[in-house]
This record gives sequence, structure tokens and C-alpha cells, in this order.
Amino acid sequence: MSLIVNGTEVAPPADPRVSLLDHLREGLHLPGTKKGCNQGACGACTVLVDGDRILSCLALAVQYDGRRITTIEGLADDDALHPLQTAFIEHDGFQCGYCTPGQICSAIGMAAEARRGVPSVLTGDLSADITLTREEIQERMSGNLCRCGAHNGIINAIRATVAAEVAA
Repeated sequence: MSLIVNGTEVAPPADPRVSLLDHLREGLHLPGTKKGCNQGACGACTVLVDGDRILSCLALAVQYDGRRITTIEGLADDDALHPLQTAFIEHDGFQCGYCTPGQICSAIGMAAEARRGVPSVLTGDLSADITLTREEIQERMSGNLCRCGAHNGIINAIRATVAAEVAA
């Protein structure tokens, strides 16, 4: 049994009751994924599993045997930041930065959902391509909370990068 975290095969925790979040932070020493509420309500712990966004505080690490897990640390390409990470800087998409890793991972997963045609409550025409308007992004990102007020910068960063990719 093994997990693939940021492209590297790693052993699962010895205790099968360990959450994916705790294994990432404490077992693998990847502090980018944050522990916010530890109840699945804030989105700070969002990571990507095979490209899909999940809340790592609600998942057991052993559930992801053989799956590709990407944390905020795995998004950069060597020394080059992921375009969304750069956009967060350019659009002031963070203040304290605590929610930023989860916001970025969630936005990448959200864009993949939109490309696949996964509707939200705001999607009017289920047969049309999804346009990630400001309102659509706000709805789709509503599970990721920012308590310090960087919401507008977060939405602007997403619109400037991943939303543009979906439209292309």
C-alpha cells in the first residue's frame, strides 16, 4: 500500500485511523495544507486527489491507496509558481494567507469540474458550456472561507487564470 503525494510514492500511516490531513502535515511534514475547523466546514485543508478537490480533514489517508494526491507544495513546477499562485500575489488574494493553499487547490479542482460540465446551483443551461462568471465562481468556491477579507482578490485571481482556461 502506498500513496503518491506530489509525484512521490510514500508509505501510508501505520495507524489506519489517521486523517489524510494529519498524515500530510505530521507524517510527511508538508505544512501547506492547513487545519482550520477540522470538521469539513472551512476548506482550509483542501487538496487534490487525481485532480478532484477533497477536504483532507474528512478523509482517512488509507482510503487513497495508489491515488495521486497534490498539495499546495506540489503545484509549483520547480522554481516556477503555478499561474494561480502568481495570480493570488498579483491580485492581493491573501492577507493572512491561512486559507490560501486550500483556496488555490479548490480553484484548480473547481476549474476541472467546470471543464467536465459539472453544474452548480447557478448553472442555467445544463446542455451549454459552463461560463465561470464572478457569481458562478463565488458559488463554486463557497466551501472555502476567508476570514480576513481577501475575498475579492481571491475571485479576481481565479477569474484571471483558471476561469480564463475553462473559457478557452
